[in-house]
Amino acid sequence: MSAFAGIAELAEALRGKRMSAIELARETLERLEKIGPRYNAVASLTRARALREAAAADRALARGDTASPLAGIPYGAKDLLAARGAPTTWGAPPYRDRSFPADATAVARLRRAGAVLAAKLAMVELAGGGGYRYPSASLQGPGKNPWDPTRWSGGSSSGSGAAVAAGLVPFALGSETSGSIGTPSAYCGVTGLRPTYGLVSRHGAMALSWTLDKIGPMARSASDCATVLAALAGPDAHDPTTSGKRFRALDPEAARERVAAVRVGYAGEEMELASEAAHDALVRGVDELRRIAPRFVEARLPEDLPYGPMVSTVYGAEGATIFAELIESDRLDELPDERQKAGLRASLEIRARDYLQAMRLRSVLIARMREIFRECDVIVSAGRTATATPIDQPLDAPTLPAGASAARDAAGARRGNIGLIPAGNLAGLPAIFFPCGFGSDGLPVGLQLVGPPHSEPLLVALVEAYQRETDHHLARPGSA
Repeated sequence: MSAFAGIAELAEALRGKRMSAIELARETLERLEKIGPRYNAVASLTRARALREAAAADRALARGDTASPLAGIPYGAKDLLAARGAPTTWGAPPYRDRSFPADATAVARLRRAGAVLAAKLAMVELAGGGGYRYPSASLQGPGKNPWDPTRWSGGSSSGSGAAVAAGLVPFALGSETSGSIGTPSAYCGVTGLRPTYGLVSRHGAMALSWTLDKIGPMARSASDCATVLAALAGPDAHDPTTSGKRFRALDPEAARERVAAVRVGYAGEEMELASEAAHDALVRGVDELRRIAPRFVEARLPEDLPYGPMVSTVYGAEGATIFAELIESDRLDELPDERQKAGLRASLEIRARDYLQAMRLRSVLIARMREIFRECDVIVSAGRTATATPIDQPLDAPTLPAGASAARDAAGARRGNIGLIPAGNLAGLPAIFFPCGFGSDGLPVGLQLVGPPHSEPLLVALVEAYQRETDHHLARPGSA
């Protein structure tokens, strides 16, 4: 019953007494234990906690307490989020025995909403800090894609993407510094929501970059992501970077009005740089979106800003400070990826002038993005321009078509909005990633929508409308 069911469907079954939260938790734990290892998706099961929280949900439901749509719903949390009573390893050998005495705020808020933590989910070590060359840079090994276990599930929220795609949990928490919700969502064919910077507290989560990190949900639909985000968002005295804002989805009438009037910014040249396998599905996905929201206008990212070097300088410099003790110790040699170790050591040498220049350009970018959103309400682009890569392929190997180089044409001009992931993260903007079909190789392909700060209600409404008219998000991998 529970595999691949959405939050609303499971909540209805629990309230209708067709199953208990304990039964649902046990079924989820069984799938996580039996199927999770196929995809290296699970860092640790939280069996005792799950059964305890499920019993509490059953008691609340028996009393008629149905205020929370998450009561009794199991989930998994990326292993950089602290959870009392469970290891929190950050995916890295030096921390394999680490645990914390209290829950991260995100985990605590879901507990108060009645959700049931069933597992800590695998991740790339240190959320990819320093850069890494192989998907195997994780305590659990390379994240394997449920659509094809010879392909990568994406980093660094690899376990979260795979667990949702394989029907192991209805939703999962991931984190993004620059692409770690978007990549596994695109590769695994799930819906992921990256919130506005500061909307969700990061207290109790491993920091990679103080000014870039964001925590968000990954689920089977935009509606499910919205349900989870409503429980997560809000002020937190333990995290002074929180904005104090909350999230509430638009009511159906308001959603219809906003979707009918929305101006979708699109450039399109980035589709020319898509891999042969992904290209046609991406183009069809844009056409499907255009039928739902026909007011397309041209919108392009500024062409004179080096988004990749900017974001890598920011999280490299900040990560070097965060992990300085590890980098300068012998424990760094426990990390298996040589490129990552070298990258962490090199990050200690980033000059203050380079960091400050990146931050200055970041302010320019934020102002430019504000100008773009005067002409459009959201920007659409590819979630990723290629389908999931082989798990043994070096991540610095080319994935673009022959002749395309780093999203630039032969004249050196930037093409379309292919830099939207680093640009959106640098500007702290929300994004939603959602499946739009399958490539010619049978692997998922997805789009992303990015909006101005705190535009999550519009992003969700637009993808809900898309998902009502299409069924890409309902597809299931045959091996799961």
